[in-house]
Amino acid sequence: MSKLAAPAAAKASSTLPKKESILELSKLQDQLVRVKCIGGRELLGILRGYDELVNLVLDECDEFLRDESHQVTDQKRRLGLVVIRGTQVSVVAPNDGVEEIANPFVAAAEDDE
Repeated sequence: MSKLAAPAAAKASSTLPKKESILELSKLQDQLVRVKCIGGRELLGILRGYDELVNLVLDECDEFLRDESHQVTDQKRRLGLVVIRGTQVSVVAPNDGVEEIANPFVAAAEDDE
């Protein structure tokens, strides 16, 4: 019975439509991007390559350092050429137009106290 089930399962999986990535990283190719990773790391570098699993290749990459309270600072350390696994990528954004804004939820919590 398992011999019959295996070919049928393989045939069914080959007829399913292939999922397309919702990311359009081709627009960011060879541009300066900011990447936020799961775990809090933030990187800034030139996007040189990527694949369908969102594995990224960044050139001239800098990592933003964190202070004792684990907040990201303006201090950087040079990493150079890096490969980031897609499972660790949380956000990929162009560096142009990125600015920090005040968190409205923190302000509301301070007013309540």
